[in-house]
Amino acid sequence: MKKYLTIILFSFSFLSFGQNTPKEIVSIFFTQYKDEGASQALDNLYKNNKWINRATDAITNLKQQLEALNEDYVGKYYGYELITEKKLSDSFILMSYLVKYDRQPIRFTFQFYKPNNEWITFSFKYDGNIDEEIEESAKVYYLNLKN
Repeated sequence: MKKYLTIILFSFSFLSFGQNTPKEIVSIFFTQYKDEGASQALDNLYKNNKWINRATDAITNLKQQLEALNEDYVGKYYGYELITEKKLSDSFILMSYLVKYDRQPIRFTFQFYKPNNEWITFSFKYDGNIDEEIEESAKVYYLNLKN
């Protein structure tokens, strides 16, 4: 009986190996981003998507832009915080993060899609417009005013 239990447990752990959740994929991305740089982190982020080879120019451009977020341009990197996670369904998730630098915050947005059994990176983008959005959200017409 113990042999069967061991085999079943081993088989289960083997099957689950490599099937990362979106949170795990993002965590690995940020670790590699900090330790190995943007290019390596992006390569590994999209490694789970076989369709990405059709967008090599776009990925190359994204790598160059992300590599430009260096200490000379935005200052020291201090880490990241989850802004929001939006779930369209059990198969499509958006995760937005505030990435902290000396000069300014940058938003990194990840989208993940699960067409069958495994999550793939559907898209990644970044922008520095988060201050404009929070300012816009404070406008009177967004407030719930009571009479």
